[in-house]
Amino acid sequence: MLVDSPPEQRAESAPAPPTRRAVRAFGLLLAVAMLVLVALASIAIGAKALSYDQVWHGLFHDTGTYGDVVVNERLSRTVLGLLVGAALGLSGAVLQALTRNPLADPGLLGINAGASAAVVTAVTCFGVTSLTGYVWFAFLGAAAVGALVWFLGGGRGATPVRLALAGTAISAALYGYLQAAMILDDAALGKMRFWTVGSLASATDTTITQVLPFLAVGTVLALALARPLNAVEMGDDTARALGANLNRTRALAMLAATVLCGAATAACGPIMFVGLMIPHVVRSFTGPDLRWILPYATVLSPVLLLGADIIGRVVARPAELQVGIVTAIIGGPVFIFLVRRRRTAQL
Repeated sequence: MLVDSPPEQRAESAPAPPTRRAVRAFGLLLAVAMLVLVALASIAIGAKALSYDQVWHGLFHDTGTYGDVVVNERLSRTVLGLLVGAALGLSGAVLQALTRNPLADPGLLGINAGASAAVVTAVTCFGVTSLTGYVWFAFLGAAAVGALVWFLGGGRGATPVRLALAGTAISAALYGYLQAAMILDDAALGKMRFWTVGSLASATDTTITQVLPFLAVGTVLALALARPLNAVEMGDDTARALGANLNRTRALAMLAATVLCGAATAACGPIMFVGLMIPHVVRSFTGPDLRWILPYATVLSPVLLLGADIIGRVVARPAELQVGIVTAIIGGPVFIFLVRRRRTAQL
């Protein structure tokens, strides 16, 4: 297990004064406003140029014209981006609190790779083609890899470096398996080649309705765990003294992260770094209190995901660059910066 938070960080977990709470609440409202603006931009901006009249007409007067069809496709894509972004941000924040590892992320710890490998296995070996069918495979793969990374990282004695190394090694092996499976199966290659890099392009109303129940359950469970996870972050002894049930909290937190990550991966494929970057940004101005980190991550993670999706649609016109590629390009340098800053702080 990682070293407990320093005393000054623990002090910040105490109830904030009214003025600070008001600032945080106002900041959350600003984040919601930012999310609304990005969502509108996601509908209005894309690989195909549309006028604002066409966008307005497509939203409120659907008559089946070209512009209306494009807007409706973008609307489904935007809604799915909102749901998946919130799921990735929440699962990243929960995993960081659960492992007391600031570098924890569903992608870096191999959970995305586990879900992806399970889905490709379902498609190539069992002929599963519907999202309803392979979402359960995604859950199983995510849970299995999460448990394996925890075991290889040292279990209760896990450290950030050991967890990151275990997750990286397992991810590399599983992504090698993914590539081999798709190369050997032409049908699987055609179905999965865009899915495996992470994309919102295949979003439909059916996709949204199928993953929504899972994402809703995972979100409610994650938000409900904010207070007990605050105690877990302070260390086992302190958490027990505060009356927290460590085993139950850890099990429910892992369940929440698995459900969120599994459903998001089943819908869009593996998308890296969203769950790593946003909790770090949020923690810099909210402090370590998860009662604020989790709601902020729920709102700001879709901002990053939809913003990356817009960039991918614009920079490669008339083609598109998958959102998973854009987040990897952004997240790679950010991850290196975070690792270097952490090493410098420990010297």
